[in-house]
Amino acid sequence: MKRYQNLLMLIAVALLVALPLRMVNKPAPGADGKQVQIFAGTDDKAKDLVGNIAPGYKPWAKPLMEPPSGEIGSLLFALQAALGAGFIGYYLGVSTTRAKMRREAVKTVQC
Repeated sequence: MKRYQNLLMLIAVALLVALPLRMVNKPAPGADGKQVQIFAGTDDKAKDLVGNIAPGYKPWAKPLMEPPSGEIGSLLFALQAALGAGFIGYYLGVSTTRAKMRREAVKTVQC
């Protein structure tokens, strides 16, 4: 069991991410006929606001990849945030452990 524990945990995490996205029911279109996005973020609201302020505005750059839906875009953003937090946590843990080991090494040399 110990051998496959990490693999089973990764599969469980993947299922916990994928299943809720599959189980969400899409709402009916709004009064204006547009499809309502459940997980719409502030980027879309900012884009709409810029369009209202300056209708002739053209973006400077285009996205490298356009996600097929807003839900997948939100998932990718959350994944990016989780990976960033993981790297920062790892770095802080490693640097704290190294500092602790250096202090212990200095104590043993001085004694």
